[in-house]
Amino acid sequence: MKEKSEILHAFNMRCKDTLMETLEIEYIDIGEDFLVAKMPVNSRVHQPYGLLHGGATAALAESVGSAASAFFVDNSKFIVKGIELSINHLKSIRDGEVTATAKIIHKGRTTHLWEIKVTNENNDLISVSKLTNIVLEKK
Repeated sequence: MKEKSEILHAFNMRCKDTLMETLEIEYIDIGEDFLVAKMPVNSRVHQPYGLLHGGATAALAESVGSAASAFFVDNSKFIVKGIELSINHLKSIRDGEVTATAKIIHKGRTTHLWEIKVTNENNDLISVSKLTNIVLEKK
């Protein structure tokens, strides 16, 4: 396995000119069964009431879960696509930073199931998601 810093650098470089760059998502830790990313909470990701937009939270969750699946497959032969995301928003946040941790629940040959917990800087649970990814052969 490559050095952790090399893997995270590669993930972050893939964010250039994408929604992840727009939302300032940064991958910060990885292990054999998890991936962690962070995102700042500011007016760029607020809804009209000045709170973190649920869609931005969902984008963070899907980004970290999809990237985690991509880590487990041969990207020269396979592509990963999210096919279902369910998310429960449990607490609101106005500013600071949120951290999303994706942990594998099921790693099959063609489907991966992830649980993604989003927390604030005090480790309060902001949301919980389940993401199902499909692994397809590249054509």
